[in-house]
Amino acid sequence: MNPIVALIIANIIWGAASPIFKFALENIPPFTLAFIRFFFASFFFLPFIWKYRSQLNLRNFFEICISAFFGITLNISAFFLGLKRTESINAPIIASAGPVFIFLLSVVFLKEKANKKVFGGMLIALLGVMAIILSPIFLDGARYVSGEVIGNLLFLLAMFGAVFNTLLNKDLLKKVHPVVVTYFGFLFGALTFLPLMIVELQHWNIQNLNVNGWVGIGYGVIFSSAIAYFLFNYAMTKVDAQETGLFTYIDPVSAVLIAIPLLAEYPSVYFILGSILVFGGIFIAEGRIPWHPFHKLK
Repeated sequence: MNPIVALIIANIIWGAASPIFKFALENIPPFTLAFIRFFFASFFFLPFIWKYRSQLNLRNFFEICISAFFGITLNISAFFLGLKRTESINAPIIASAGPVFIFLLSVVFLKEKANKKVFGGMLIALLGVMAIILSPIFLDGARYVSGEVIGNLLFLLAMFGAVFNTLLNKDLLKKVHPVVVTYFGFLFGALTFLPLMIVELQHWNIQNLNVNGWVGIGYGVIFSSAIAYFLFNYAMTKVDAQETGLFTYIDPVSAVLIAIPLLAEYPSVYFILGSILVFGGIFIAEGRIPWHPFHKLK
């Protein structure tokens, strides 16, 4: 498959995931959904592991677990908890700002020189992210600080998990086949959710599942996990890691198209303003020489 097509499909799936999972979380607890999603999705890849067993050693396994901690444990925990508190359409816009923080990390930790044009574009994008994060205060007052703003901040934390996962996976996928990385990453991620699921099951029973929960499980296991993660990891072996970030701009469109009929979520003026600032800032910044620091992470 063409890696560009793979990235487009993966990001359409992940964009639609925000409203679909919010719909599901009205019925099923977050860590129970997360465990079921990744544990059962891992079975799709189990038959192919034997073929690539020679690529797996203790060091590679450790790197897979670290990557999965950021990309699954941290990312999905923060993402699901954020969905419980705020609108689903905010998640993909905040996630689209990942390149902003890759740039800032490259300046702070890798001591790269801050190009003025890039820095200006990143600041504009950062203002857009802040407009969306703080929009509940602008719209409804400070009493919502403990609710929707925290949900938006959790989306920001989820985005950091995805950024570190992308950085770690780029080199890892040069050594280990995407099937192996995906399988063991899913299994590790599921096991980290298991203790929290056990706590949730003390107050919730699987017999309580309704259409909402089944939709979330089906979409999570088949589409958002098995298909999307594999396509993304496959594409990472074919294109530069920095190029994968460009396709996250598909996610907000997909999310809004699903959220309007499913959840009756409509973009606010601050959502629109923040989106314009995020995409405008990144457009300004990316009209330059490459700034992504992946060449220093080898």
